[in-house]
Amino acid sequence: MPVAGVDVGSVAAKAVVLDEEKKIVLGRAVLPTGWNSREAGEQVLQAACRAAGVEPVGLRRVVGTGYGRVALPFADKVVTEISCHARGASWLFPATGVVLDIGGQDSKVIAVEDGAVQDFVMNDKCAAGTGRFLQVLSGILGMELPELGQAAATGKPVSISSMCAVFAETEIIGLLAQGTAPTDIAAGVYLSIARRMRGLAARIPLKGECTFTGGLATSPAFSGLLAAELGVPVNVPDDPQTVGALGAALVAAR
Repeated sequence: MPVAGVDVGSVAAKAVVLDEEKKIVLGRAVLPTGWNSREAGEQVLQAACRAAGVEPVGLRRVVGTGYGRVALPFADKVVTEISCHARGASWLFPATGVVLDIGGQDSKVIAVEDGAVQDFVMNDKCAAGTGRFLQVLSGILGMELPELGQAAATGKPVSISSMCAVFAETEIIGLLAQGTAPTDIAAGVYLSIARRMRGLAARIPLKGECTFTGGLATSPAFSGLLAAELGVPVNVPDDPQTVGALGAALVAAR
């Protein structure tokens, strides 16, 4: 019978439906979280079930994870997103020793061994190193997120010295007033976030392969920049946003 994992983050809700025995992904979905975590979780689970060709009532077990996991009344169990990202990344890339995750409201570096969490460090105090800050930048520059990544790939990075998202926003507005090209600002912000991740990663031994998850992993420009900053290759899943939901589904299958 199928099982499912639902990962409700601060920006996006994700769900994966998995064949319990064969461990084959039957369907997946990603939707904006909006203001109601419970509703987002219900809707994304229904969307994943439609993609899988099953009914939600036909699921044997559902495991919830992410920022909004406590708001999911249909979940049989809830698990932290750190454990779920570790399990999902290791299932996709068995040699994974470190998981790098940049979400909407925090960024994490997780040390993993055989799919189990050994240690982790997290930045959840400032939005400057998260996807939320890129949304702010997107609004300032008038670019959609995919366009922002393309701009960063072609620009020459300018220094973004502020470590706080609020001050960095002011700094970016000042750079625009000085005539700095938006592409150079986008490149500077991407480099700033990559260096913040490098700083986090320095606190965890880089053993085994590195796997990059979260919404920012959908940007080839940033993935390449992150690998260059770390000095090691970085695995990027085909659908990096759903790795946490996949891990939750694997827990449900277990």
